[in-house]
Amino acid sequence: MITIAVAPHPLLDAGAFVTRLAAPLGELAWTAAAAGDLATPPPALTPGEDVKTAVRALLRHGGYKPSGRGKPASEYLAQAAAEGRFPVVNPAVDVCNHVSLHSGLPISVVDLDLTSGPLALAICPEGTTYVFNPSGQTIDASGLCALTDAAGPCGTPVKDAQRTKTHAGTRALLSIVWGTRTLDGRTASTTRWYRALAATIPGATVEDATLAS
Repeated sequence: MITIAVAPHPLLDAGAFVTRLAAPLGELAWTAAAAGDLATPPPALTPGEDVKTAVRALLRHGGYKPSGRGKPASEYLAQAAAEGRFPVVNPAVDVCNHVSLHSGLPISVVDLDLTSGPLALAICPEGTTYVFNPSGQTIDASGLCALTDAAGPCGTPVKDAQRTKTHAGTRALLSIVWGTRTLDGRTASTTRWYRALAATIPGATVEDATLAS
């Protein structure tokens, strides 16, 4: 079982689990139609302005400013959906995005095999940057909550690191739901629904991940 150390944080209420695939991600049958047929979310997860406000407060706690291009990933997805350009990428990312859109909570999904060393959830120190896309663009993650390994940030509520993103050969996925204690029970409900959808990916099995304070 994967264990992730969690640094003290007054607001963070994270969820985590591992999905293992029977075949490489790029070999799984998946279409835009399949992504569109993903299950309807539980009524309790309908996002509202209170969810957006709470998530932004979570990100601000360490000094990060969640606005503009640095807004939470869940807000980007909501805007993309409203504009008719919701992305379809692969089973792992599509399920993640579907749950994030409908819950209002940012979610990271990374290739577990591309991480190195101990994993932790912690606020990034001042001066932390990482590459988030193939073209080499970077984000300043100073003060932002992050999933980290020995090489630095792997995923955050804003953008996941390019070096640990899923790809055609991915066989093991680690998902982090970035919830907040001010939204009582929402992380647990979101993670439970997310796990159920992840288990429907062809050839997938879902495992617990331990969050250790």
